[in-house]
Amino acid sequence: MIEPTTDDGPARVALVLGAAVGSGGEPSAALRRRARQAARLYAEGRVSLILASGGPPGATPAEAELIRRLCIGDGVPDTAILVEPRAATTDENIRRALPILRARGIDRVVLVTDRFHARRAAMVARAAGLGVTLSCPPPEGTARWRLGRLWLREGLAILVYRYRIWRGR
Repeated sequence: MIEPTTDDGPARVALVLGAAVGSGGEPSAALRRRARQAARLYAEGRVSLILASGGPPGATPAEAELIRRLCIGDGVPDTAILVEPRAATTDENIRRALPILRARGIDRVVLVTDRFHARRAAMVARAAGLGVTLSCPPPEGTARWRLGRLWLREGLAILVYRYRIWRGR
């Protein structure tokens, strides 16, 4: 588990970013990893609330709903899980989570995502005004060649996101 702290202060909410769902509604390996990581943080008492984010709209089931189900299966009570089921991108994960977090007075999160995605996700969250600590599960269940492609894609996406942030979106 990789957990670089990028900002000071405690964060008691895990914001879990969605990942692919198979055509039969099966969660991908990435989605399973992220949900298990959040459940582990909850079980260890490191977070008291989980915010599952991810849709996209019209998806059945939504990524966030699958995260909720997986966390419940790992012992997290339903009352400790919030669901944001509409986000279709990393940017939307953060933008749609903000009102939910701010309504509860939360300005820091433990961002749960895969390591290859963490840098961009943290960049987007910080640009939106969130304090961020990263918690990344090991890449179990994903082939090395696929991880290589994902790292390459994220490198390119970081350049695009930096440009968009620089331009003010």
